[in-house]
Amino acid sequence: MTTRIAVVSAGLSQPSSTRLLADRLAAATARELGGEVELDFIDLRDHARDLADNLLTGFPAPSLRAAIDKVVTADGLIAVTPIFSASYSGLFKTFFDVLEPDSLAAMPVLAGATGGTERHSLALEHAVRPLFAYLRSIVVPTAVYAASTDWGAHGADQALNNRIDRAAIEFSALLLGATATRPSDPYTDTTPFEDLLAANLSH
Repeated sequence: MTTRIAVVSAGLSQPSSTRLLADRLAAATARELGGEVELDFIDLRDHARDLADNLLTGFPAPSLRAAIDKVVTADGLIAVTPIFSASYSGLFKTFFDVLEPDSLAAMPVLAGATGGTERHSLALEHAVRPLFAYLRSIVVPTAVYAASTDWGAHGADQALNNRIDRAAIEFSALLLGATATRPSDPYTDTTPFEDLLAANLSH
């Protein structure tokens, strides 16, 4: 059975350290999962104008619709953003703003971010993780931040590799444990309060 993973990158430049981190997270996850893995890469810079139009009109252009469909139908999501002003980028936020409510509910998510300095690393915890918690996704415990100093200097690249590998292990465990069909709403089949009350009164 093929595991489908959407890889969303909000890097603005080309090449981009944000896309590089997304690639490494995807590769580590594919190695950990083994078997058949299908990776769908979505570079949000290619959809920037369509995202702005979608906010104004409420309707996505065909290319943006295709990107959205790849994300919401995936088994899991890797999402990586650059950090601007101590938070995710506007482009990153806009993409998740235009998704239908609950379209990412119960989806395993591996979050990553890049920035110029280590001081922005906590943005993953106080901005990115709460975003996906609001969307009711399941975010792996290890979120991966890569500062400029993490890319190869003085052995720092190995420390980044260790974080990537740990996150990939956690993400793969979630993917392998996920059911084939994600629940749309855990509260659709509930017992009415009056029935619960009646049951308690009868004892």
